Amino acid sequence: MTSMMRSVGCAFFALSLFLPTTVSAFTIFSDSGANIVSVSDTVDAFRAALGNPNNGNAPGPLAVGRREINWDGGGPPVIDGTAPVTPFTVFQNTRGATFTTPGAGLTQAAATGGLLSLDLINPQYAALFAPFSPNRLFAPIGSNITDGFFSVPGTGGTVPAGVSGFGAVFSDVDLAGTSIAFNTTMGAIAPLPVATFTGNQTFSFLGLLLGPGEGLITNVRIITGTTALGPSETPQTDLVVMDDFLYGEPQALAVVPEPGSLTLVSLALAGLGFTRRRKQH
Repeated sequence: MTSMMRSVGCAFFALSLFLPTTVSAFTIFSDSGANIVSVSDTVDAFRAALGNPNNGNAPGPLAVGRREINWDGGGPPVIDGTAPVTPFTVFQNTRGATFTTPGAGLTQAAATGGLLSLDLINPQYAALFAPFSPNRLFAPIGSNITDGFFSVPGTGGTVPAGVSGFGAVFSDVDLAGTSIAFNTTMGAIAPLPVATFTGNQTFSFLGLLLGPGEGLITNVRIITGTTALGPSETPQTDLVVMDDFLYGEPQALAVVPEPGSLTLVSLALAGLGFTRRRKQH
């Protein structure tokens, strides 16, 4: 196995005009291999780092634990796919996660079998992709970009939130190019590369965990492969889909007063100081 977890202590340039500062330290969980077992130890280690229990669909915010999405429709897992849609709000209220793509939409579908399976896009996909947890995978259609945003579970996406960590399982990362970028309350983190592994139906995992005092992750951008699903894979083209997402319990973001409010507060404090000085004379 090629598991690696390391602390990174270097500055990264900002990805967002709204986040001008940078994050300086975090822990990366990265792994890749030929089968599910080869990455399971790293996925489990990331679960433990996020914290127990798995809070499922419980309204939040909760003090401890994590959230997971496996795209499989509960038990027994379903195999039929869903039509592409953006924004993808299936887990917005229940688990505090909303996903969008600049493409046609996002789908949860099996590599093969059932309705709307990925191999209907290209028959090659039946042998190319495999699920980490049966049976469905997650993929953008018409783009290879997926954006994820967090909110407090139970609020229907109306209360923005941040998470202590986020990680995802990928299927069939052959070439460099698949990555996750993170925006946080402390700054932006440049795209981190997902580990590659040659072959079909392989697995890769990338997770990032912020330490104490490092803020919260507010949104992520996931790049899957070198192009959108559709063409046949070639030595120069890498097609990638996703499976399980794991992230910390979403916590409501602190409200920062708007500039106008700050000005009023400053004037009020200045007035209070002036009144006190007058009373002293």
